[in-house]
Amino acid sequence: MLGWALTFFIIAIVAAVFGFGGIAGAAAGIAKFVFFLFVVLLVVSLIAQAIRGKSPRI
Repeated sequence: MLGWALTFFIIAIVAAVFGFGGIAGAAAGIAKFVFFLFVVLLVVSLIAQAIRGKSPRI
């Protein structure tokens, strides 16, 4: 999922360089959403592993 966020971020950068502001803004918004979704799922996963008593493998 972090790879998808990075991909959309790169698409946003390239689109901004070529002057496609609408596409750049949309790609940046998608990248931000996917990144925060990744962070939320990471935290939920770490909490679930802590409750079950397993040490997280990061």
